[in-house]
Amino acid sequence: MSKKIFKDNKAETKEYDDQVEGRNSVLELLESGRDINKIFIEKGEKHGSINKIIAIARDRKIIINEVEKAKFNQMAQTENCQGVIAIVPPFDYCEVEDILVEAKNRNEKPFIVILDGIEDPHNLGSIIRTAETAGVHGIIIPKRRAAQVNSTVNKVSAGAVEHMKVARVNNITETIRMLKENDVWVCGTDMNTNTYYYDQDFNMPVAIVIGSEGFGMSRLVKENCDFLVKIPMKGKITSLNASVSAGIVMYEVVKQRIK
Repeated sequence: MSKKIFKDNKAETKEYDDQVEGRNSVLELLESGRDINKIFIEKGEKHGSINKIIAIARDRKIIINEVEKAKFNQMAQTENCQGVIAIVPPFDYCEVEDILVEAKNRNEKPFIVILDGIEDPHNLGSIIRTAETAGVHGIIIPKRRAAQVNSTVNKVSAGAVEHMKVARVNNITETIRMLKENDVWVCGTDMNTNTYYYDQDFNMPVAIVIGSEGFGMSRLVKENCDFLVKIPMKGKITSLNASVSAGIVMYEVVKQRIK
């Protein structure tokens, strides 16, 4: 997670770890209780949810700085930050064991999503948003050659990242083996299989593996999956966006568990 340097109103140079942008994302951040170093608000008339953000921030005694539009635009990392930026400590990743504990605390069969090299932060944000609504207990991502949780991911997830456990691991294959030892079945998504996702029984402790945008799952990851499923393709384009594929399979798990 890259660090950015800004100068505050006292002309001091301060170094911060990351920022969350957009009204919904900052509001979710405030309501989650997570630590916030400072909030920057664009100067001018204030309407709608920005007033709620200011009220909660003041109640939590978080520093609020109003800045001119030109400086605010220089600080922004996304195209539409809606006049508010929160400066926060680095994202607090969890351990894989914490995800299993979360499932146990909810008295539910583990429901986990493993991302094997998702590099686009927009895809990661979309997957986290869908996973949170689907009741996923946690998401596992690799430490290298993959998108990490940052301001873009937070904004795309509409703040869902504040309610989702995310673990970073050195080796996806080793993590899969560890999950199997904890009685979790691992399902990979791959076009080179005969089983459609809706024909697979997901009424079990399960981890769904979603491969990278361009190459799918790596060979070792695929070989260590307990079973593979595919999504039917009827058009001339033979692949789906990773976040769309993840959403389709996740909600098949939801459907079966509701039944």
